[in-house]
Parts: sequence; structure tokens; C-alpha cells
Amino acid sequence: MGKYDHRTITRDGQLLLQKMANDQVETVWERLADQTPQCGYCEMGLSCRVCAMGPCRIDPFGEGPQKGVCGADADIIVARNLGRMIAAGAAAHSDHGRDLVEVLADVAVDNAPGYAIRDQKKLLRVAREYGVETEGRNALAIAGDLAAAMQDEFGTRKGYLTMAGRAPAKRQELWKRIGIAPRGIDRETSEMMHRTHMGVDNGWQSLMLHGLRNALSDGWGGSMIATEVSDILFGTPQPNSNQVNVGVLKEDQVNIIVHGHNPVVSEMIMRACESQEMLTLAAEKGAAGINLAGLCCTGNELLMRHGIPVAGNHLMTELVVGTGAVEMMIVDYQCIMPSLGALAPCYHTKMISTSDKARFPGMEHHEFHPDNAARLALDLVRKAIENFSQRGETYIPVTPTPSVGGFSVEAIIAALGGTPKPLIDAIAAGKIRGAVGVVGCNNPKIKHDYGHVTLTKRLIEQDYLVVDTGCAAVANAKAGFKVAEAAAYAGPGLREVCQTLGIPPVLHMGSCVDNVRILVLAAALADALQVDISDLPLAGAAPEWYSEKAVSIGAYFVASGVFTVLGPMPPITGSMNVVNLLTSGLSDVVGATFAVEPDPEKAALLIQRHVEGKRKALGLPYRQV
Repeated sequence: MGKYDHRTITRDGQLLLQKMANDQVETVWERLADQTPQCGYCEMGLSCRVCAMGPCRIDPFGEGPQKGVCGADADIIVARNLGRMIAAGAAAHSDHGRDLVEVLADVAVDNAPGYAIRDQKKLLRVAREYGVETEGRNALAIAGDLAAAMQDEFGTRKGYLTMAGRAPAKRQELWKRIGIAPRGIDRETSEMMHRTHMGVDNGWQSLMLHGLRNALSDGWGGSMIATEVSDILFGTPQPNSNQVNVGVLKEDQVNIIVHGHNPVVSEMIMRACESQEMLTLAAEKGAAGINLAGLCCTGNELLMRHGIPVAGNHLMTELVVGTGAVEMMIVDYQCIMPSLGALAPCYHTKMISTSDKARFPGMEHHEFHPDNAARLALDLVRKAIENFSQRGETYIPVTPTPSVGGFSVEAIIAALGGTPKPLIDAIAAGKIRGAVGVVGCNNPKIKHDYGHVTLTKRLIEQDYLVVDTGCAAVANAKAGFKVAEAAAYAGPGLREVCQTLGIPPVLHMGSCVDNVRILVLAAALADALQVDISDLPLAGAAPEWYSEKAVSIGAYFVASGVFTVLGPMPPITGSMNVVNLLTSGLSDVVGATFAVEPDPEKAALLIQRHVEGKRKALGLPYRQV
């Protein structure tokens, strides 16, 4: 089986790659090989197609053109391109948040059958934060006013975003002083697209500063709204037992996969799968039940709140279909490869798209809206059951790995006894050296899951608490890091804390929009110590990132004061000015920088060195790394 060891460290991935090769079905890895070598100008950020005078490119060796047709040099072109990546990522997360707010608004006027307010306590807390009157009012009236207030945040004229007020006071003051305090969510993205239009902002420094502001409007705006409204509508996650990897599929049951990022569709599908009508129909068709499993961040959303199993992360999406055991895959949006529509007929799988803003070739389109979601979910589950009889040979080559997820900030604080003080005490005593967010996607240029798992393993061995989200969270769950017994992998200090609290050394905090839970936890720690986030022994890492959303996440982490290490190099090496600003100059601006280190063993050392430096600055015991 060594033939596929270089592509993935996962056993299910290696075995399914072999099967798909035998089936003569291409995957993302073959398509990457077909694209190699990729454009060097693009990899360095030196190509520009912003206007029709181009496309242009800058010769990095100094022998060819050094300016585009408009006169833009390498610094301007690289900064423009990166700014547009941040804007696209911020737009994706924030539009996801807006969709959830629209569901909340429909719930408030009884136009969303099947949806409800499931965390009233959080509804009240967030409503008060937005200045919505709560005293003596019913939940639906409050929800309506909160939805309206949140909708205003996308184009607000009142100053700054409400939830940016959750950041420590020192951080808010810093943002205002340097002019990057986030205003309206749409405004910052729109302004970035304006600035990067030909003939507008040609200062690479000012473009990069606005990139940080745009990213902050995502982190402390659009994504934070998405997470909070998801909790209000579907419940705030609490620790739960679940299972992960492709072994969660069932030979004798109808398997339905939900894939994408937004829980609005998957929550309704889950309820339809649980209905007696559908279970009876499945039995009539010879199935032992209906098995719902997730992929990517839609999977994380269901896992966090309901313990629904997750079959895999980004690079497993094609391989899961290759089992031949999936009757239907229902997608919403983001990180869904358009190849899936052509792949599915090879294995009888029905592919269903559901969003008015996300169409895919070869998929049936059934559009979900709050008023039809409950009925449409039943229709789709019925179709999936009918497809069970079309199943041919199946191949589910592994057994599932147990995992524990559901660590919202509220759940973590509750586990600590209602206050972050025990965590602070453990950090101060050196039992926990610091906390690291390992987040982000998979990228076929990196051996699947190797970056996430290797980095996480090295960190917990050295007593670093790891919190994770997204594809990284699924990778670490598959590696067995998310059960209480995984404390055995940890260093002695972290192991003692985990065993005392009965928690794993790696805490699953959710989907990629839920990276904001890490920000909220960091802000709570900073407030407790009366310092800024940048003073804390914290770090972030995205060892296998690929998407524009990840660029926005990294930028809002850094702008919030969190040192962040990337695996793949962003397309910025065409401008050493931009590279130097992001990797060192920002330290004097926002108190944190990026680093790029593809080797997770070396990335672990970079993070340890940074965190121990923060411990020293706080007067805590520190190690030389």
C-alpha cells in the first residue's frame, strides 16, 4: 500500500486512492499533477489581470518588464492580489453569516417551519450586546430585533462593529489608533475591491493595512455573527462522543453525506433522517436504518452540536464517494469540488446542490429556503432511500475512530468551573506552556493530514494545549488525539491537567467560521490578566491551508495579536517589501506577525520559541528553545 503513502498519512485515504486508481477514476491529486509545473509568476503574486490593459506580469529576475502596463510595480501587484484574496475570504465567511441572520429573521416572523430558537440564553446575551431591549419581551420579538441589528452591521453607519467590542480594550485602542478598527462588514470588503481597482490605492503598505481591517470585519464581524446565530438557532455545542473517518459509513444502511459549511440545510436533513416516516421507508427498502455523516465544516457543525459522525475532511470528499456506499451527497457551499458531479455517477451516488448561490455541474439542484427546508429535506431523504436499491459493490476499508467534540467557549469555561482562572493558573505554573490554534484546510500539495497531525503531536508533547477547527480538527480526530486517553500523548504537565478535567489534549472548537471562538477565548484570557492578546503565550497555525478564507482567518488572527505560522507560502514572494512587512514589520504595528514554515517539525519549534518568549515577557518560567 506504500504507493499512496506520499499523498496521505491516513489509512482510509491510502486504501481508497488505490481503489479509485483501480476504478480508473481521477482525483484531486491527478489533476494537480496535470497542472504541474504551475505558473511561477502566479505563485509569486507577480501576475495581474485586474484590468483589460493586461494581463501583465513582472519578471522576478530583473531581465524582463518591471512594471505592468499601468505602471504598477511588483510591490503594488503583490499587495493588490493579496488584498483581493483577503476580500474574497472575508466575503465568503460573512455571507455565510448573513444567510444565518436571514433565517433568524424568518424564525422571528414564523416563516421558517422546523427552525427555532434553541439557545435562548445566548439569544438574550447577544441581543443585550446589540442594545436590543429584552426585558418582558418574548424570544421571537427579540430575535427579530437582533436579526435587524445584525443585518445593519453589514453596512453600518454607526462607527464600528458591535462584536469588535469583545476584544480587549488595549486591542480596540490599537485598532483605532492605526486606523484598522473594523466598520461595516460589506464596507471593508467593498473598499478593498475599490482600492485594488486600477488607479486607486497604489501604496502597498496602505493596501496591506486595509487587508487587516477587511479581515477584522470577518473575524469580529461576519464569522462571529455566523457562529453566534448558529448557536442561537441550533444550540451552543457541548462535549459529545462521536466517530470519524470513512469507517463511519454503514454497509447495511442508507448513507447520506452532508458537505459544505452552513448548518441551515444539514440541520433539516438530520431531522428528516430521524423521522419515523423515513425510517419506516428505509426498512421497507431493505436498509437497517439511515446513516447521516458529514464532510468538511458542515460535518463539523453537526458533530459539534449533535455528535453526528464525520467521514473526512477536504481531500476525502472524492474518496468517500469512491466507497460506493453513499446514496446521496447534499452540498451547501464552500470547498465543494466541482469534480464531484462528474464522479458521482461512477458510484450510483446522487449529488444534490441546495444553495441559490452555489451551482455545480452534474448535480441536481433543489434550492433550500427557510420556508421550504423542512419539506424539501424529507423529499431528499426519500430520494436517497429510493437510491439504496441501486447500490453495487461497496468498499469501507476501516473502522471508525472515536472522538470527543463540542468544545465551545462556554463548554470550556464550564469545564474549568465557570472561570478561565484554572487555565491561567496552569499556564502560570508551566503545566500548560501556552495554547495554540491549529486550523485550516487540506491542500494536495501537502501530504494529506501530515502537517496538522505532526504539528499537533509535537505541541502536545511539549505541554501546549491545542484547540482546532475545520479540516485540521478532523485530521486530529482521525489521529486519535480527541479522546481522554490521548492525554498519554501529552507532556507531563498537560497530561496532568487533562486527566484532572477528563478532557483530551486537543479540543475541537468547530468549523472554520468558529475560529472566532478561539478569538473570544483569547480575549477572555487577556481580560482576566488585564493585558492585550498579543501579550499572551498563544499562537496560531494553518499547516495545510489552501483557500482565500484561510488568508482572511490568518490576517484577522495576526491583526488581533496572534503570531501565526502558515504551511504553504502565500503568493507574495514577488515583493520582498510585502514579505518583510508580514513576517516582521507587523510586529511594530499590531504586535504579531506571520511566519511561513512548510515543515511541521520546524513550525513546532517556531511556535515554542514564540510562546516561551511571551512567557518570559510576562515574568513566567520559560524554556530556551
